[in-house]
Amino acid sequence: MIVLDEPTAGVDVELRQTLWKFISRLNREGHTIVLTTHYLEEAESLCDRLAMLRRGEVVALERTSTLLQRFAGMQLYLRFSSGVLPAELRALEVDPNAVGSSQHLLRLSSYDEVEPIEVEPILAKCRAAGCAFDEIDVRKADLEDVFVQVMNEPEVVEGLS
Repeated sequence: MIVLDEPTAGVDVELRQTLWKFISRLNREGHTIVLTTHYLEEAESLCDRLAMLRRGEVVALERTSTLLQRFAGMQLYLRFSSGVLPAELRALEVDPNAVGSSQHLLRLSSYDEVEPIEVEPILAKCRAAGCAFDEIDVRKADLEDVFVQVMNEPEVVEGLS
């Protein structure tokens, strides 16, 4: 077992890539790697299983793919040239304070359930409220989005798979 605590903090890009190739090779050869990191994009691409901690408590322990499917879902990014997001859609916002007044990120159903039929009613409500769109994008959520959702859950989430 190899334990790594923030191994790429402060490391340049070339050394980071070399380090991850080496660690990945060790893992393929059968070594268990325990990694602590704040770089969620690295955790998403390198780790088979993730544990998330909140105030010292494990609040999620799952396969990475399971966490992404269960919590993340899809998101609808909207950028308005004019208008304000209708109040009835604010409950769908991933983080109402994160993007800005003309930019909004809305949580949709899980990845498997997203259909154009879900997006169109949202767009129609925005148009009815006088919003004009500069940009519309349907995105797959990432581990950072999962992390925000898990940390905002009121209860401990433990899934052992």
